[in-house]
Amino acid sequence: MKRIILMMLRNILFLPVYWIKLCYYASHVNKYTDEYINKFLKNIVMHANKGGNVEIVSSGKEYIPEENGFILYPNHQGMYDMLAILYACDKPVSVVAKIEVSKVQGLKQVIACLKGHYMDRNDVRQSMKVIMDVTKEVKEGRNYVIFAEGTRSKKENQLLDFKGGSFKAATKAKCPIIPVAMIDSFKPFDTGNVDQVKVQVHFLEPILYEEYKDMNTNEIAKEVKQRIEKAIEMHEER
Repeated sequence: MKRIILMMLRNILFLPVYWIKLCYYASHVNKYTDEYINKFLKNIVMHANKGGNVEIVSSGKEYIPEENGFILYPNHQGMYDMLAILYACDKPVSVVAKIEVSKVQGLKQVIACLKGHYMDRNDVRQSMKVIMDVTKEVKEGRNYVIFAEGTRSKKENQLLDFKGGSFKAATKAKCPIIPVAMIDSFKPFDTGNVDQVKVQVHFLEPILYEEYKDMNTNEIAKEVKQRIEKAIEMHEER
């Protein structure tokens, strides 16, 4: 919370304009291209990072497919994760978020701008509809971010188990799966200090459909988790 306040104070001249624009775009998202919205959101994150003493470093952008219609699967550390991915990824992405996020001011407008979906994990029918909708959109060329842990790990750079069900949309769409290793993304919003922090976003080599077509979703989940853990071990600053 302290860092969010710092971000707001240091951007006090820009904040009213950006907030009005964010709310407007969220309510009129179909009037604008994904590229336009993506550029606008990146600009917000850039100002927020500068005001909040946050640096984002990334690697592996060459692994992001040139052809749209893929799903990024990052580990989930905190509320800042999606902002870091938005900033680091050169292509527009949408997101599947848990239903509770729909009540968080600021984040819900961002997700609306991204044409994202909310999933109610207590409603099987609603969850299946989200999977089918995401599958259809990925087949049509939209890119998605899905947090396979289902919730924040709250263990810093340690991962929770990845849920096999999170990969159903990928297997149905037969799309590339791109593991994403998030390092220290819990620090901006999930700690109580405002010191300078560095968040790392590492895009890993895609797993193509031909590689996972004979695997079940639990096996895919285990493989993606292992790749992310290996990347974290390699890049984490101790």
